[in-house]
Amino acid sequence: MSIKKDKIIRKALNVLQTAGSVGVRYTALIDAIRKALPKEKINTIHGTIWNLDKKLPDKIIKPARGLWKLKIYGFETEVKREEAIKVTKSAKEEDFYQPFAEYLCHELEECTKAIPLGGNKFGSKWGTPDVIGALIPKQSDVIRQLEIVSAEIKIDTSGQAVITAFGQASAYKLFSHKVYLVLPKTIIDEDKSRVESLCLISGIGLILLDLANKNKFEIKVRAIKHEPDTFYANENMKSIESELFKF
Repeated sequence: MSIKKDKIIRKALNVLQTAGSVGVRYTALIDAIRKALPKEKINTIHGTIWNLDKKLPDKIIKPARGLWKLKIYGFETEVKREEAIKVTKSAKEEDFYQPFAEYLCHELEECTKAIPLGGNKFGSKWGTPDVIGALIPKQSDVIRQLEIVSAEIKIDTSGQAVITAFGQASAYKLFSHKVYLVLPKTIIDEDKSRVESLCLISGIGLILLDLANKNKFEIKVRAIKHEPDTFYANENMKSIESELFKF
């Protein structure tokens, strides 16, 4: 290995050591190396760093796309998780139901009306959405088609909670035209990257919420419309007909 590349790698390891369990994004890593070694050409830095996790698999890992970390810190971002747990203790999941129902109607404009639900309203082991809405066609619409939109909201930032939430959201596709999964923006980057990929593959929308501000949401993936099972859609909508379909 050349002296230049060796110097770049040593600086990269130093930057990652300073970052600790949080890790460093690729672009930020490149910028830090450029500032520390201004005489080195940018192409040399990129050529040395881009596959560093393959060159030094015993020292460096990539827990998520574009995120680099020293292996000794593992795949969890403990600092971020601890901060999220502190905020979660002062928040209740139900606090986000009504704000998200309004977000569905006014910001995303996916629904004409949306209501908080939760609990076991549908009386099924397949679950009840935390928020459900409907896009109801107007009399003046030439093409009229009702759409049901469901959402699963989870404020627990643990990996298992994220997996469970995705499974619940998937189950709602049985009776919904569109489904959204709503998770804290403080979930670790590895979980965020994986669940975003899963949502893209499955057509489920992904929204990130701010635990410190119940009215702040950020859309990452738009839900893709599909045709639900008419039997189950009708069966569930009957139990909330007066709440959702009457204005």
